[in-house]
Amino acid sequence: MPKVFNFLFLTLIYTSLSAQNPYPQDYFQSPMDIPIILSGSFAELRSNHFHSGIDIKTKGKEGVKVNASADGYVSRIKISHFGYGKALYITHPNGYTTVYAHLQKFGPKIEGFIKKLQYDKESFEVETFPKNTELLVDQGELVGYSGNTGGSGGPHLHFEIRDNQERPINPMLFGVKAKDSKRPRITNVYAYPRDDQALINGKNEVQQLRLIPAANGVYQTEKITAYGEIGFGIVSYDQQDLAPNKNGLSHIKTRFNGTDKLEVDFKRFSFSETKHLNRFIDYAVYKDKNRRIQKLFLEKNNPLSLITNLDNNGYCKIEDSTFSVYKILVKDFDDNTASVRIPIHGLNGEMLPKAKENNTAKHTISESATTYLQGQNSTVTFYPNTVYEDTNISFKYSADTLFLDVDRVPMQKNFSISYNLDAYQDKDIDHLYIARLYGYYKKPSYIGATRKGNELSARTKTLGSFVLASDTEAPKIKPVNFQNKKWLSNYRYLKLKISDKESGISNYRATVNGKWILMEYDYKTGMLVHDFNDEVINETTNNLKVIVTDNVGNSSTFDAVFYRK
Repeated sequence: MPKVFNFLFLTLIYTSLSAQNPYPQDYFQSPMDIPIILSGSFAELRSNHFHSGIDIKTKGKEGVKVNASADGYVSRIKISHFGYGKALYITHPNGYTTVYAHLQKFGPKIEGFIKKLQYDKESFEVETFPKNTELLVDQGELVGYSGNTGGSGGPHLHFEIRDNQERPINPMLFGVKAKDSKRPRITNVYAYPRDDQALINGKNEVQQLRLIPAANGVYQTEKITAYGEIGFGIVSYDQQDLAPNKNGLSHIKTRFNGTDKLEVDFKRFSFSETKHLNRFIDYAVYKDKNRRIQKLFLEKNNPLSLITNLDNNGYCKIEDSTFSVYKILVKDFDDNTASVRIPIHGLNGEMLPKAKENNTAKHTISESATTYLQGQNSTVTFYPNTVYEDTNISFKYSADTLFLDVDRVPMQKNFSISYNLDAYQDKDIDHLYIARLYGYYKKPSYIGATRKGNELSARTKTLGSFVLASDTEAPKIKPVNFQNKKWLSNYRYLKLKISDKESGISNYRATVNGKWILMEYDYKTGMLVHDFNDEVINETTNNLKVIVTDNVGNSSTFDAVFYRK
């Protein structure tokens, strides 16, 4: 049967069967021929998002073969400096799509296809959506080599399975398994008052509870006293047998006096909701202590589909002279479990403390309306639904510096910072950008520079200190493995290093004898690399020109001559 007809025929079959078996167990094979050892699990907590796949270890090296997990066609190829780096998407007859990210390079036929596109567009960064008959692949066919491209923190393969609505699903539900006989660990437990009418151990504030470990993954806390509605949060992780990495959980369930209160099922989510991770965790504690507390109660405007089976949004109502028990059960994918029991003694609420007066000048950011904060020559604009609820923040300014509280408040979307440039001379305006000040030395970090007339603006989701900064220094370009007028006949690669210490690299362009050449850029190392095996350089004498531009338009040009036989 011809491959194209076979693919369409199988599509019809698996579409009819999908309702019966949403997660087929024998359809997808492992994308690699090495044992599956994970450095990252599905839906584990990452910065500003849930992890959308599994990260498969590659023994700390690049270049390990990556195979198609099932028959299908290449439906998308994307190459970017950041994010997934070199990423491949294969759509299968059963409606699912597998994703292979941070690749070093693609398999031969896909590499040839994408290289042609890069040269046609004269760009390293490209994205394309091939037709369903253009790049067909068989199960087990070589489609790439593992790497460390994009935002990867080390060599590995990021592997995903998505449904026909582009929602990532835990690949382990399809039979792609990692050995795991260890129980999850619970390291911290917290109790939260829902409002100012609740007490925990005599205080109307978050309390960390002392954990008492017992055998077989069972924990208990010391008895707490409480009144009113309270919720709980945990810090917990899982480890597989063959790796020390602290990975995410698969399932959390809570009960109060025998009644189910809440479940968190980490099997599937949509990309539109992943940003709400910052509402799920205690964002302030994360920013202060780098500790992700998972809040086991649902707050206002948290739309996460991972959280289900809610009773009173997960909160427990504690009344006078009652004894209650709250339980948390956590599981990994292989049903290894750990649990914690929290005994609660209800007290009278008559001793509630008076609400604390806050004498610090604050500005209220509205959840539902646009809020403006005005500086000397600047405006900060919070649009509706930027914050999850009406929020008070501190705000002050000094000349071109804005002090917009500290980064302890999660945002649903970007707010805008804009500066009026009327006070600046024309010769200076082109070098201006907006930066966030970070670290002990308040180093400026570029967040944007969109100019309309005499107004410069940028968007960000992070509170903190911001400044109108100037960048007058051009990027630096340095050859790495050659010098001017050198013979490079025996070289496979041409390498340069580029850097910009102010606003950062925006773009670059390299030509040889006036003809564009592909140079791959790794922002983590600052390396620009051309592969002579592209066979676009065939002259003996070659004039190389590289132009690098930063984010405010300063540019540098590097010229050199090299020879090849």
